[in-house]
Amino acid sequence: MLVSIVIPCYNSERTIGTVVDTAIEVFKGIDGYECEFVLVNDFSKDDTFGAIRKLSEKYPNVKGINLAKNFGQHNAIMAALHYAEGDLIMGMDDDMQHHPDQIPLFLKKMEEGYDLVFGIYKKRKFNWMKDLFAKVNRVVMWKIIDRPKGIEMNSYWLAKKFVRDELIKFEGSDVYLQLLFFRTTHNIAEVEIEHHERTIGTSNYSFSKGLKVFMSSINYSVVPLRLATMFGGLFSAAGFLGAIIVLIRKLINPAIQAGWSSIMCAMLALFGIAFLFLGIIGEYIGKLILNSNRTPQFVVRETTNIDEIEE
Repeated sequence: MLVSIVIPCYNSERTIGTVVDTAIEVFKGIDGYECEFVLVNDFSKDDTFGAIRKLSEKYPNVKGINLAKNFGQHNAIMAALHYAEGDLIMGMDDDMQHHPDQIPLFLKKMEEGYDLVFGIYKKRKFNWMKDLFAKVNRVVMWKIIDRPKGIEMNSYWLAKKFVRDELIKFEGSDVYLQLLFFRTTHNIAEVEIEHHERTIGTSNYSFSKGLKVFMSSINYSVVPLRLATMFGGLFSAAGFLGAIIVLIRKLINPAIQAGWSSIMCAMLALFGIAFLFLGIIGEYIGKLILNSNRTPQFVVRETTNIDEIEE
């Protein structure tokens, strides 16, 4: 059975070779499975595509894709999925924190009949800021998306081919891969894996990139709009009730002075909520405009070890 390993690469000139070499050695010890690699250079600042080209010359089962600009991790994976031919598709990172020695655990779990398997860390080895952002993201995602109860998301995963076939039908420019998974199947399992230390360099996932991915999640849910409706109703009811109370107090005691400070605080709070939800609505409208303008998910500049017919 062929397993396609799709890896988005960004500034991984010094690590991607180790990832591929190690994974190939792991597959040599697994009966009944073989692998191919689809490596996508997401417009790196170093010579990552040069390293990918060398790997494709060394191994015939390594495909390389060079994107014309930086489209982001999830869009790069989507590009790779279009060229993956395996019966199973595995997503992993390019920095050896997703260590290839965990691959047999995924395959064993998948043999139990699941459509998708996420790797869940026994102990996370991110810095505190990334770990905090991941926890907040996880809690919010649990509230706004339709997913199986108790399932966590991760960028180390294994899926069946039909899941990949459904994913590549998505044409929007805002790709959030894990949310597309949940739209496709709920026959999902988790497997506990080791999270290895980063041996070279630092994380390429800045706060702004993480926030961009997080904001793209509203493309897959109407919950924020429902929250806007709920808050609007609550504040309207509170304002109406407050007006009645003020009127009654004024009738009882006409000498009561109107409070400027309380009025300003109320106005700031209410306008703040209003502008927040106007921003959310604006995000939805903006995404509709981008999709109607056919903003591309990715643009392939060049490939290696990929036949012209495949493209």
